[in-house]
Amino acid sequence: MSDTPRSERFLALTGLTPDALRVSLGEPATLAAVLDFLCAHEPDLVAAADALQIAPSEFAAARERLER
Repeated sequence: MSDTPRSERFLALTGLTPDALRVSLGEPATLAAVLDFLCAHEPDLVAAADALQIAPSEFAAARERLER
């Protein structure tokens, strides 16, 4: 399955361009936006977790760590 629809939806919701996303990937706000996006839609969360071979709950845990 292609991630194109997911990535297009993410960019549309955040207003980021692909270039701006690449430049800001190390920024806590961008990381939080990605994690929020994934956690807000279970099919995206599960697909991303499967692709990375991690438990979906690890995304939520990572998001919590960013808040500290």
